[in-house]
Amino acid sequence: MQQFVRSIGLLAGDRTPCGKPLAVSHAHALMVLLEHRKGGGPMTQRALGDHLGIDKSNVARLAERLERAGHLKQERDPGDGRARLLTLTSAGAALAVSVESTSRARFEELFRLVPGPQRPGVLAGLKALNRAVLAADAQGRSGVPARAQARRRRPPGPGRVGT
Repeated sequence: MQQFVRSIGLLAGDRTPCGKPLAVSHAHALMVLLEHRKGGGPMTQRALGDHLGIDKSNVARLAERLERAGHLKQERDPGDGRARLLTLTSAGAALAVSVESTSRARFEELFRLVPGPQRPGVLAGLKALNRAVLAADAQGRSGVPARAQARRRRPPGPGRVGT
């Protein structure tokens, strides 16, 4: 697993595994916000943190970086002054679409390089690994905050791939 993490480029702080010049957290935040936008309305910082599996202080810093980059707008929730609402800017939405497309192409390319007869086993292995991570979360052994664990238990959207 460690070799995979290193070889795919997850440790590079300045680019995604699909080659975009963004931190992985930035790219994933954009894609989550884009997906949420399809359902309408802004997303709270708390909800974004839950989706990404990061704590309150990390999501606040991430949102600040996204805002400075011109990719999102933050505002106080009029119904709860403590909550911050996040909305993609047009530049953020365009970048999110580009990241999603590039990510999908990269992982489809990698999957095509897996010999055909092995592809079902690779998919089954990934599903089993994801179930194991969720089971570890449920047992409190993952190191992920409980709130984020609850969000991660939700199954991913159809056809979603990660960057």
